[in-house]
Amino acid sequence: MLSSRARSLPASSTAALDAEIKARITAGADIINLTGGELDFPTPDQAAEGARRAITEGRTRYTPVAGIGPLREAIARRLTEHWGCRYEAAQIVTANGAKQALAQVFTLLCEPGDEVILPAPYWVSFPHMIRLAGAVPVPVPTSDTGFKITPETLLDHLTPRTRVLLLNSPSNPTGAVYERAELLALAEAALEHGLTIVTDEIYGDLVHEGASFTSVASLGPDIAERTVTVGGFSKTYAMTGWRIGFAAAPAPVADALTAVQGHTSSAPSSISQYAALAALTDGTEAELERRAAELSTRRTLMRDGIHALPPLRLTAPPQGGFFAFVNIGALCTRPNEDAGTVARDLLEHAGVAVMPGNDFAAPDHVRLSYGVGTGDIVRALDRIGTYLNTIRTGAHHG
Repeated sequence: MLSSRARSLPASSTAALDAEIKARITAGADIINLTGGELDFPTPDQAAEGARRAITEGRTRYTPVAGIGPLREAIARRLTEHWGCRYEAAQIVTANGAKQALAQVFTLLCEPGDEVILPAPYWVSFPHMIRLAGAVPVPVPTSDTGFKITPETLLDHLTPRTRVLLLNSPSNPTGAVYERAELLALAEAALEHGLTIVTDEIYGDLVHEGASFTSVASLGPDIAERTVTVGGFSKTYAMTGWRIGFAAAPAPVADALTAVQGHTSSAPSSISQYAALAALTDGTEAELERRAAELSTRRTLMRDGIHALPPLRLTAPPQGGFFAFVNIGALCTRPNEDAGTVARDLLEHAGVAVMPGNDFAAPDHVRLSYGVGTGDIVRALDRIGTYLNTIRTGAHHG
């Protein structure tokens, strides 16, 4: 009954593992969950109140497919003022999360057989979104270049079928953040070869000290004309369950995206749109600054804790987002051992759930979220340290 695309499509490993761990915790298991892609902060009060007002005032009907005008205007204004991207409201299309926006963008940009350059390690859903659009993901290893693709490695992987360069900064899972000069060199190389740049900037507001975020579309009008910027409210505003994201694009792309969405999901929830509007316009900046400081503290705690747990190793300290990408290759001493093996051992013997890097194209890494509280981070690191000591003494391994 199933199409070939459906038969070859696995479930999202990150979503599946996170759901499994949450179910085990609900059933009473003593597990510290570091697998999730969401912060433990609450949705800002302003956003929640915006949603309540929408319900009370009866704003529960269909909205325009691309979203309500005030929200599109607010998103364009924030991109312009905070990220230096000159977008108009007509160039903004809201969606049911950044994930939907990305999937639809590949559908409208790619012909069957077109190739999409994909820096690896990558977020688990990227290659499957590309394949569902009929295109071919072309992973480009970045482990030797600080988890960043370079113009040289980009050119090495170009073919006559290359259509899109996909970027993700700050990166999930690595936490890498491209410097402005690095992005400019990449973007100029992409434009020289007629590529469209799709840039997932969902973590753009979550950058730690020592790094600064640059949006691709801020690099100049010529680059912006070949760039689709995808973002959302899930990470910055801890609004994962509200399912509200957006794409910002040149007008013809925005119009095509609106048409695709009009024939598939239509607009996002009206209530979520008004919550997002309130998050942008009702004074959340002070709260966001407080959360950024807390997240920086957690990142330092996680980074220093990993450094104190050899043979675990941070290939590159996270510069943005809320993930530490940890090399566990030294623990894989037996045939067929990889990140999946290590993650299972940590879960069963240490009561710590981490995300194996196999589906990120990094079977020698695990991803640890520091989107949880400092107490959980300290306890998780302590448990991992105890487990590593048992390996050294030969108490158990397997």
